[in-house]
Amino acid sequence: MSKPLVSIVMGSDSDLDIMREAGKALDDFGIDYEIDVTSAHRSPDRTSDYARNTAARGIRVIIAGAGGAAHLAGVIAAHTTLPVIGVPIPSTPLNGMDSLLATVQMPAGIPVATVAIGKPGATNAGILAAQIIALGDSSVAKRLETHKQKLAAGVEEKSKKLKSTLNK
Repeated sequence: MSKPLVSIVMGSDSDLDIMREAGKALDDFGIDYEIDVTSAHRSPDRTSDYARNTAARGIRVIIAGAGGAAHLAGVIAAHTTLPVIGVPIPSTPLNGMDSLLATVQMPAGIPVATVAIGKPGATNAGILAAQIIALGDSSVAKRLETHKQKLAAGVEEKSKKLKSTLNK
């Protein structure tokens, strides 16, 4: 296995089911990644050490998922110059709206690219990380182009199926 280019991190192991979706997307593009747990609130020293050391380990993009107060992505972004993608996790009765707002509302100067709540967001985080890596990797760029073509072909197929169903 080669060195991971993406680090997927979450605030709790209970977020793993959602964050695996980011890993699945990265697998589709042949991008190696690591997965870990750290908490902005329960382990702030571990979190800042993690963020400060990722670039030196060869990581190029960080995907951070957290629920509730969801400060993980922002705390990580404060300690690194790497791109950070935040995935809001629906872990409270607010169904992730609290996490979305906490993740997206960053002060000027500390950007976090924020995706949709839950599994769709984790999938998109993996794809966005692949797009960032593709800027310097033509093989990943080609896989992304194939991915887009498959999406378009799927829509064409659904359109044909719908039309044939309606015409019966």
